[in-house]
Amino acid sequence: MGLQGAKILVVGGGSGIGFSVAKTALGEGAEVTIASTNADKLADASARLGGVATAVLDITDETAVAAFFAGSGIYDHIVSTAGDWGEGGRGPVAELDMKKAEDLFRVRLWGSAILAKHGAARLNAGGSLTFTGGMSAWRPAKGSVMATAMAGSLAHLTLGLAKELAPLRVNAVFPGGVATEVYEVLSDSTKAAWQARFASFPLPRIGEPDEVAEAFLYLMKAGYTTGQILQVDGGSMLAG
Repeated sequence: MGLQGAKILVVGGGSGIGFSVAKTALGEGAEVTIASTNADKLADASARLGGVATAVLDITDETAVAAFFAGSGIYDHIVSTAGDWGEGGRGPVAELDMKKAEDLFRVRLWGSAILAKHGAARLNAGGSLTFTGGMSAWRPAKGSVMATAMAGSLAHLTLGLAKELAPLRVNAVFPGGVATEVYEVLSDSTKAAWQARFASFPLPRIGEPDEVAEAFLYLMKAGYTTGQILQVDGGSMLAG
């Protein structure tokens, strides 16, 4: 099952991993639409991708998502890399602002659920939904309790949807550290701290967005794969 001629919606396709998913899918002959909340970022990304279709879309706004799909065509695959890990859920649990911590769940968890609710009906038979989480679900760190909870919740949402929406396929990719635009603007000292954390991994370096994109392409093409969480993390689970 290839992607030649497949119609793919990539939410979060204006930058980072989503941009790489869109670029790689285009290279395999797919017809791609990228969506995000930032119109300027979408316009720039579309130009770099050769003029793909764009849509300004906030997946936390259920009314907007319902309206978008009511006016869209049918897709073969929907991918969401949208998310804001934010700082609201960071820090010792005793000091958390719980309202800000609650906001951490809005895009990746609730946005994914909204996208599934309204997008599933616009998928062809044999189509797929693929979400994006993070390795904090299995490798929690002090000060990231809510990020761990959010990523873990998305994993279970994926499993539940795979059962609920079958025979549509629902999967997720959970990357480790990835050198997206966010990483590139970090200070040298922060980058060094990141690299030190990866030093004990079997693949002792940060991942590249194009490497992570390959996992999304696999999940779109693998017609007998559903309810799976692909960990693309340089082997972090094998590290000390």
